[in-house]
Amino acid sequence: MKLDKLVGDRFKERPSDCIIDSHALMVRGGYMKGVANGVYSSYMPLKRVTRKIEQIMREEMDAIDGQEVSFPVVMPASLWEESGRYGSIGKELVRFSDRNNSPLVLGMTHEEAAVQLVRDYGQSYMKYPFMIYQIQTKFRDEARPRAGLIRVREFTMKDAYSFHTSQEDLEQYYERAHKSYERIFERCGLPEVISVASDSGMMGGKVSHEFMLLSPIGEDSIAICKECDYRANMEAAESIIDVTRDEVSNALEMVHTPGMQTIEDVCNYLKADQKDSVKAVIYQRNSDDKYIVLFIRGDLEANETKMRNYLGFEIHPAVVTEDCGLCAGYCGPVGLPSDVIVLYDNSIKNRNNLCCGANKVEYHYVGLDMARDVANAEYHDFAKIAEGGVCPKCGKEAITISRGVEVGNIFQLGTKYTTSMGMTYVDAEGNSQTPIMGCYGIGVGRLAAAICEAHHDDHGPIWPMSVAPWQVHLCAVRADNAEIKEYADNLYNALTAKGIEVIYDDRSVSAGVMFSDADLLGVPLRVVVSPRNVKQSIVEVVSRDKSFS
Repeated sequence: MKLDKLVGDRFKERPSDCIIDSHALMVRGGYMKGVANGVYSSYMPLKRVTRKIEQIMREEMDAIDGQEVSFPVVMPASLWEESGRYGSIGKELVRFSDRNNSPLVLGMTHEEAAVQLVRDYGQSYMKYPFMIYQIQTKFRDEARPRAGLIRVREFTMKDAYSFHTSQEDLEQYYERAHKSYERIFERCGLPEVISVASDSGMMGGKVSHEFMLLSPIGEDSIAICKECDYRANMEAAESIIDVTRDEVSNALEMVHTPGMQTIEDVCNYLKADQKDSVKAVIYQRNSDDKYIVLFIRGDLEANETKMRNYLGFEIHPAVVTEDCGLCAGYCGPVGLPSDVIVLYDNSIKNRNNLCCGANKVEYHYVGLDMARDVANAEYHDFAKIAEGGVCPKCGKEAITISRGVEVGNIFQLGTKYTTSMGMTYVDAEGNSQTPIMGCYGIGVGRLAAAICEAHHDDHGPIWPMSVAPWQVHLCAVRADNAEIKEYADNLYNALTAKGIEVIYDDRSVSAGVMFSDADLLGVPLRVVVSPRNVKQSIVEVVSRDKSFS
């Protein structure tokens, strides 16, 4: 490929709307161009990168007995109504109608389509287990697309779906898929990707893992134990709290706290430790705005994912109005209105001598004893795990919190979709059973961006050889010299004849411009033909990562 024929501009300036390096470098290097918010077109270099990533995925999926299929991007709403997700998923699912007013959706995931494809086929136990996968375009109407290909609305994903007759068989295949994903990331140049326990969210099921590239630009918080192999997404990490109780409980007393509305102000005013306080975090149910109040230790943060999973419905931070019966800034568990949903975190279970809101403007209680004053409370884990917290696995105070970019996920779905969509099979005894599912996804564009994020310098990407758009960047310095041009042309032809992928720059530009463009493209090897080298019958070979030259 001649560089002067390559469609797409390369430029020095960092675009003002690029907040992470991979986005800026891929735009500057002529890899992609924005079409709309969270929607991009790919130039040839990016298409070559993603094609190689997809081929690695295909090879690894085929190696675990996957069969490649293709599902439609547009699906009838009735398919999603069967699973129950048509009404439960919010605005991120694009709904529309065709000319006949038939309701349709744009596929943001394809569990429903997978079940529809195989439910007639899988009516006998003898057909199981099997796995199907696709590499297909999807659309998710993200509220806040950002960071280039890291969070987009339109994207290409490799998604796989396995079907089993027993939980044991699913677990065995799940482990095979897990190892397959590790191989995919290693082959793509990201051996440092780690697997973490995660929350299944809208996908369903109880067991799931995310594959994370630890990076300061990551949107996810990851709890990692320094003493054992425990790793979990903040959403799923269990918060273990050491609950201590004073030997003597003080009397419950209401005290005046003028102008003190935040937990920090109240504790400073009362000269109390935040660990000896109870704060109220107020939410509302999405469907009807009913109020939910969570009481939690003052120094901890609420985990909204845990709350949603426990409640079974979507919630949002509350707007506290004057007529709602709640006293913003002074809300407490004693004397709370009865028409609100109340949750209690494990961190305050059996605690005493606490301070809390008194449900009266400018007043708080001291001497709160949860066992005495809120005797009927039920406690659950609603807290975010904290830096230095207790590891749920080894029990040591060794938790660290890191940021991560999710590059893949796997789920043990169970029978969520097969049950709701009426997929059954007849077992060996002639009884009707419901198949058990697993699903496994990797975003192709996001993985490409993550590779660039992990492998770059100030000048451009440093692509691993396995996914690089070309293997060699051939630069003919002073190609206006006939001898140089002939030498470089012959080398280009010889390399391509051996099946080596070469991008060839024989433009009449300075060496500085050539090398700058080479850095922006990020091809692993740069081969330079110049007057000085030709005189010595050599070429200069430089690796993009500067490991040799």
